This record gives sequence, C-alpha cells and structure tokens, in this order.
Amino acid sequence: MSTPRLPLAGITVVSLEQAVAAPYATRQLADLGARVIKVERPGEGDFARRYDTTVHGLSSYFVWLNRSKESLTLDLKSPRGREILHGLLDGADVFVQNLAPGAAGRLGLGTAALTEHRPRLIPCTISGYGTSGPWADRKSYDLLVQCQTGLVSLTGDAGSTARVGISVADIAAGMYAYSGILTALFTRATTGEAHPVEVSLFEALAEWMGQPAYYTEYGGTQPERLGTQHPTLAPYGAFPAADGRQVLLSIQNEREWAALCARFLGRPELTDDPRFATSSARVAHRDGVNAVVAERCARSAAEEILKELEDIGIACAGVNDVPAFLEHPVLAARGRWGTVDVPGGASVRALLPPADLVGVPARMDPVPAVGEHTDAILTELGRTPDEIAALRADGVV
Repeated sequence: MSTPRLPLAGITVVSLEQAVAAPYATRQLADLGARVIKVERPGEGDFARRYDTTVHGLSSYFVWLNRSKESLTLDLKSPRGREILHGLLDGADVFVQNLAPGAAGRLGLGTAALTEHRPRLIPCTISGYGTSGPWADRKSYDLLVQCQTGLVSLTGDAGSTARVGISVADIAAGMYAYSGILTALFTRATTGEAHPVEVSLFEALAEWMGQPAYYTEYGGTQPERLGTQHPTLAPYGAFPAADGRQVLLSIQNEREWAALCARFLGRPELTDDPRFATSSARVAHRDGVNAVVAERCARSAAEEILKELEDIGIACAGVNDVPAFLEHPVLAARGRWGTVDVPGGASVRALLPPADLVGVPARMDPVPAVGEHTDAILTELGRTPDEIAALRADGVV
C-alpha cells in the first residue's frame, strides 16, 4: 500500500530564519510535506540552537521548531553566498525571512527586488512592528511585544504583572505567517497571482488582544488582573481542595449556576439571590461568590470535586504542572505522540500536528544538524565536489 502524498509535496520553501516566529511557520509547512530549506550561518547556525541544552544537549526551542527541514549554511555577506541563495530562490515557491529590520533589503532580498524577476515567488516577511511606520527600524522580541500590546498588564494577579509563560507573540506571528502563506499558495494555484505576505509580531498579538481592547474602549476600564479568575465571568477560576490541589471550574450561564448551587454547593437559594442571579451580578459580587465556592471545595479532595462537577455537567479541570501535561491520558489514548530523531543519534517524543487530515500520515522527519544538507543542495544546484570544497575552504558555506 503506497503512502499518501502529503498536501504540500512539491512546494519548496527557502527560509532565512532564526529564533521562533519564522521557524514555527515553516515547520508547519514542512509538517504538510513542503520541502523547507533552512539557511543558516556557517558554523553557529540559527542562534536558537543555543538557547538551552536540555534536549540531549540541544535547545528545546530548536528541537520543537525545526523537524523535517534541511539545513544549508551560507555566508550571505559573501557575493558567492548570495549567488547560491538566489539560485535556490529561482526554483522556490516561498521565501520566508525574519531578519533584523532592514537586513533583507541590504542583502538584495526585499520583496520588490525578489519578485521583479520571479513573479511566482511568494515572499513572506516577519517583522517586529511592520516594515513601515514609526517603529519599522526597532528590534523586537516576544516579551517586548507582550508589553507593548498590554498583554502583560492583564497577566498575573492583583499584586504583580507577569509574562505569559510561552512565546505567545512569536507563536501568533508564526501562525499568521503560516496561514498567510497557505492562502497565497491557494490564490496562486487558482488565479496565477502570487501575493507577498507580511506579518508583524505586534499586529499578530494585537489581534489576539481584541476582546480586552473592546472591553476597555467601550467599558471605560480594562479587565482586572485576577490570576486564574476570569474578569467577566464568575465563578470561574481555581480553588484549593482539601488535599491541597487546585481545581478550576467554569460557570458560563444561569443554568449551570443553578445546577452548581443545588447539586454541588447545597445552596439552591443562591440561584435567586439578587447578588448572584446573573453573570454580571456575580462578577460585581465576585468575593461573595468565591467565598461560597472556596468553602465547599475546602471540604473535599480534588478528585472527588472533579467527579461531582463532571456528574452535574460543570466544566472543570485539575491545574496541571508540565510533568502532568506530558503524561496526560488524552494524549496517550489518542496516540498524539510521535518520535523525531535529533542530531547526535538520539530521538525525542514529539506531539503530532494538531490538525488531522484523515488518511494523511503526520510527517515527523529529523531535526537537522547545522549545514547537514549543504553538500546535497549545492550538488542539486550544479556545483561540483571541487567547487563545494572551495566554497567550504573560503567559509562561504
């Protein structure tokens, strides 16, 4: 039985990428079968390779973001290096870059220069604050954007702000770059027109700030910073159980509130209490609501509470740490773990791509070593072994 053809088989992506946002976008294209050629600096490669050494001596970020890619090393300050890159782009469908502001243009890799003689190429630029406007020349990293969009002001508790625990601005930008590239590929396939794609970390995360932005602009104040509590719903948050574990429960409507009062709290009269009768009233009297729920939770162990809440149809969950997440029964029962080889001969567990395409197997090819595919790619471009040796001796690759 033949293996089904992956959806993006035949699509070639050349990526001048580093850190998180662009590698996340291109890894998802690779997951779907695209050939992704990752262009790295000779010797050191993508600096995200050295963020940490926790995965068999490799960076956890790099292992997560770079499976199923080919690594080509090029010194783009060298004319010969740029010549090789342009040769690659002549046969590519997509070019992705998230270099520092202005760097792509200085290398002759700006969108207009690239597409002038390559009308079918789809360039994708990922920047911090956009390629125009007053902040176009600013460097930007994930936490800076979390701060600039106001996300940090919403995260934490009443006493202190906090960074979101993952690189959420990078991930948002990577997701929009990925979906933008897919849209551009579809448009090219159906109309013949290739549209460049541009995404900024700031504008990607700004979109995700839509609800608190509306709440603030039209409500007059921004949502409170409440830890695990929800600023516009109550009760909604984590409460300590008798065994010291935390249980999170969520009430979304009046039917659920009535069920909670009657069957869990043992206080059916609270359903008609004007302080708690509506969602807005419960938010206004949050302390009172939380005190009643906390008192009840403090009388039972976490598993007992979760069982009772599930039986009456209330959304709930234990508050996991990362080790508990790694052993989550849903991931195990649904077969969501695959295996990916990494440089050095080891292998790691890796989650399958979250979007299942029925009948199409997940691609889980190795994470490349720096420059692992350089000779093979140069050979494809017509370079002889002697020419490749000369390029390597001169530090071009």
